[in-house]
Amino acid sequence: MNITVRDVFLSEHKALSELLVSVYSQLPGFPLPDEQPGYYEALKHVGELVEQDSIRVMVAVSDLGNVLGCIAYFDNMSVYGSGSIADHQPNACGIRFLAVDANARGLGIGRKLVNCCFELAREANHQQIILHTTTAMIAAWRLCESLGFQRSTDLDFLQEGLPVYGFRYHMSKDYELLLPCNNNPA
Repeated sequence: MNITVRDVFLSEHKALSELLVSVYSQLPGFPLPDEQPGYYEALKHVGELVEQDSIRVMVAVSDLGNVLGCIAYFDNMSVYGSGSIADHQPNACGIRFLAVDANARGLGIGRKLVNCCFELAREANHQQIILHTTTAMIAAWRLCESLGFQRSTDLDFLQEGLPVYGFRYHMSKDYELLLPCNNNPA
């Protein structure tokens, strides 16, 4: 199966919303929609983030055009939206809303999506990439550690009582793209 990573199309916003809500609501130990309705409302509208110049929402699509994964890249941390000190980090960009369809896991989609964010960060000359995850997001936690992200406790915060853990990747490290990114903006 060929997988392409590119900017989300307007026609894919509904599929993107369904993917995010499905993935996050099925994470063992992660709050359910009735426990954090505001967060799930945000998940439903991730596609609309592209209306801001400093945010890109990218999807991984199959050769049949099915949305298999997504990620949001924040070129300006002031719009990152964590409500923590991460929103005020200089010379940084952020990653949020990483999700991969349960039926497409193990194909390297998450890694490919994050690699695209590395490329964007390099192009913008950012010094660091910031992301957050929870203990329920085991696959995302392992992925970010395998790519060289380091825990940054100063970025930790509580989201309606849920501990959210911060990670940083310092761009001064040597980083070799493991999978090519084919960012073809539409």
